[in-house]
Amino acid sequence: MTPTKKIYYLSSCDTCQRILHELRTLEDFIFQDVKEEPICENDLDFLKNFTSKYELLFNKRAKLYKERNLNQKELTEKDYKDLILEHYTFLKRPIVVIDDHIVLGNATKIIKETRKHL
Repeated sequence: MTPTKKIYYLSSCDTCQRILHELRTLEDFIFQDVKEEPICENDLDFLKNFTSKYELLFNKRAKLYKERNLNQKELTEKDYKDLILEHYTFLKRPIVVIDDHIVLGNATKIIKETRKHL
């Protein structure tokens, strides 16, 4: 079971670092660096329940996305799920889970949305 307050992030991502700097003061959050501890299938399925699609959890800005010419292919939901589980870079981040809400993406709105749901 996924905790009710969790942040999935990438420590080498400048945007994640900027957002985490704003959110680190929040109490009772579990922080998971997806490079050091890749997301598991159960957690990914849990997140998909909020978005209804794996595609919405998929990072189409990932370097590997372009390198593998995935932008030239029609990917299925299974493809999106398998790719996210295969390599951390395909997971959109940061993702903030607060009870029955998630906030995802790399815009500064994530800070505002996160605070709104606390």
